[in-house]
Amino acid sequence: MGVNRYPGNVITTNAATPTVESASGVWTIEEANQNIRNWPMAQVRIDNSLRFNSADSAYLSRTPATASNRKTWTWSGWVKFCAEGNVYLLSTGLGSSSGVYFEIAKYSSGVINIANGTSDMLRTTQLFRDFSAWYHIVVSVDTTNATADDRVRLYVNGSQVTAFSARNNPTQNTELGVNSTIPHYMSPSGYSGSLANYGNFYLTEINFIDGLALDADYFGFFDANGIWQPRAYKGAYGTNGFYINFSDNSNTTAATLGKDYSGNGNNWTPNNFSVTAGSGNDSMVDSPTNYGTDTGVGGEVRGNYATLNPLAIDTSSRTYSNGNLDVSISTSNVNVFGSMQIPTSGKWYWEFQITTIGGGGAPMGGVAAGFITDVSTAVVYRTNGNKIVDGAAQSAYGATYTTTDIIGVAVDVDGGSVTFYKNGSSQGALTYSAGGLFPVLRSNVGTDNFTINFGATPFAYTAPSGFKALCTQNLPEPTIADGKDYMDVATYTGNGSTQDITGLSFAPDFVWIKNRGFAYSHQLFDKVRGVYLRVFSNTTDAESSDNNSLTAFNSDGFSVGSNAGVNGSSYAQVGWCWKANGAGVSNTAGTISSTVSANTTAGFSIVTYTGTGTSGQSVGHGLGVKPGFIIVKNRTYSPSGWVCWHQALTGGSEEDRYIYLNLTDASGVTTDYWGTSGITSSTFGVWATGGDNNRSGADFVAYCFSAIAGYSAFGSYTGNGSTDGPFVFTGFRPRFILWKRSDGVEGWWINDTSRLGYNGANRALFPNSSSAEDTANNLDILSNGFKIRGSGGEVNASGGTYIYAAFAENPFKLSRAR
Repeated sequence: MGVNRYPGNVITTNAATPTVESASGVWTIEEANQNIRNWPMAQVRIDNSLRFNSADSAYLSRTPATASNRKTWTWSGWVKFCAEGNVYLLSTGLGSSSGVYFEIAKYSSGVINIANGTSDMLRTTQLFRDFSAWYHIVVSVDTTNATADDRVRLYVNGSQVTAFSARNNPTQNTELGVNSTIPHYMSPSGYSGSLANYGNFYLTEINFIDGLALDADYFGFFDANGIWQPRAYKGAYGTNGFYINFSDNSNTTAATLGKDYSGNGNNWTPNNFSVTAGSGNDSMVDSPTNYGTDTGVGGEVRGNYATLNPLAIDTSSRTYSNGNLDVSISTSNVNVFGSMQIPTSGKWYWEFQITTIGGGGAPMGGVAAGFITDVSTAVVYRTNGNKIVDGAAQSAYGATYTTTDIIGVAVDVDGGSVTFYKNGSSQGALTYSAGGLFPVLRSNVGTDNFTINFGATPFAYTAPSGFKALCTQNLPEPTIADGKDYMDVATYTGNGSTQDITGLSFAPDFVWIKNRGFAYSHQLFDKVRGVYLRVFSNTTDAESSDNNSLTAFNSDGFSVGSNAGVNGSSYAQVGWCWKANGAGVSNTAGTISSTVSANTTAGFSIVTYTGTGTSGQSVGHGLGVKPGFIIVKNRTYSPSGWVCWHQALTGGSEEDRYIYLNLTDASGVTTDYWGTSGITSSTFGVWATGGDNNRSGADFVAYCFSAIAGYSAFGSYTGNGSTDGPFVFTGFRPRFILWKRSDGVEGWWINDTSRLGYNGANRALFPNSSSAEDTANNLDILSNGFKIRGSGGEVNASGGTYIYAAFAENPFKLSRAR
């Protein structure tokens, strides 16, 4: 009898034909595995992960005693990458010419490569450069398959990868290196004839199935919020199969840390790992699953933990290691930041140690608002005992400290204070004024080395009562867990006639459509104005009606007619959709009565009103909080532009700032452009003589947005002119990003995750232009924000200011790496 991976059933593996005896009859192992999909899902709670550090030459190894199926097998594992260097999730053999060399690797360029011998079988076009969250990766191999493209399959986060820059399918019945009687490794490569290219990553929940080529849904499932979750594998493992979860961290032997829990006893030998308490401990509770209660000791709750973020600011002069929990800074006055923003409420704790102090300076750690290069918005504690608060000159604070001391950082957001602890002793509370704080470490003179613990291992000193670790389990519950319940992207192919566009999880109230392949205008429709009535974001034209454009708003989408801009035959189309609150109701909060369709949960309203051409006027928007972004269009008169207000615009007073959606112009300043009352929680003001927001007798439509934590964000970033561009933290995995340089003559951009959408190939469209879709690859969309990868002036001029509006797929608390 083998181990029973089918609860409630009897599995016999020592028979000539292995079987599973169930209530439904007797199945072969293959039949049982196929029927797993029909059984209730059992989500795995992953307790531990193992940290691999390249500087330690850390790896796992195993040499099978007997060869088994070299044609058919499946590898599944959860991985959190830490850097752009190489990571070998599985490799075999020594030397590429050995005939048995095999690899599953993430290269420094970001691609995943699957190779056998000297042949690259699959190399992805997609780039995997998200270092702040977990990926689930499955490689399924069956070289006996008659369909060549099905012989090697790759899945990431539950979805099959189909875009490859190189594809060389193995010939049918090829025997690969895996399951031969040669060394197998996790972390290094044996390609050159000796072990090399040790990786920096976290790894957990590894299933290897010998003799079966399985899909990703044997190991995971999409929950109600569309998040890919680990699932308990319940099938047979085969001769060389194994299941490793690193749950026994009592030692670093093959029978403990490397133990196989499949029942086969195929343990792996850990090499150069540590489970000793302290910063060198490689056994972590950093996990893809959130659960547990935080009592302040560290190393207890499970979830995705904060680390240092190598994407937050350019990597020059900074070397990250030990799972991005150590950093060496080789230049004076350089900052590094945590991968999580401190929430806007609660109490938060972590510890750091400065292990090397270079040049006799006084390095420091603490918090800072935004990814600053100085200390202007920082609260930090220096080794000389001084403090710096909000950029003020350093002044006396607490005891001096050195390389042997542990510094605790306790941030009480509710009380507006930061307290530093030296070896568990409070140095006193400091008040701060800036919001949007990130953990920060800062060098001073020469080379300074730091290590930080956000709680993925036990703290050296228990956190003060009520303070928690920076971990996704502890983040506030999001108001919106699944962004596509309120904003979604529909892609479809036009048919030149009529068709219903379906599949949304809501009835859209605002639909913005663009023909992707040809130079047709953007067409915008909303339920308050009604079907057929369209305005064009790239022109100053007045509203027009077309019975062949958008013809209906439906319960799960919309209908379109034969208009080429929305449904041209064989044309690729995109529709960006938002949920408001139906046809709207009367609103008298402003001096001008309006009709408002407001969704306060999602921070979005559609507003229509008629201008007066007089001063001191305001319009109700219905959001109940101050908007972060407003778009207004004169529906009656042409020419009249699309005037916008954005909370990150600068110059003059807040109510004076504006920018045009239909133009490449920089933002402008005109006294009281948004009235004397400006923008408030109930109204927005309008200009006395403003044809673009208050022309007498003209009808207007306004789209108003307010930020919702974990769902929408409206902010700005400063360009650096490099392909290693700025990182923008949104607190969620974006689905849609609208952005523009606000201090220069550059166009608007729209990127989303439905039009191809994988990193390295995020297609762009331009609200101010009818141009077709552009293949410029200017950003990576990540689990917690986005990273600029272009260096051109339109997206990343050095010193340029760029505004953005972003909407979520999922909040960072729940999201997977992208």
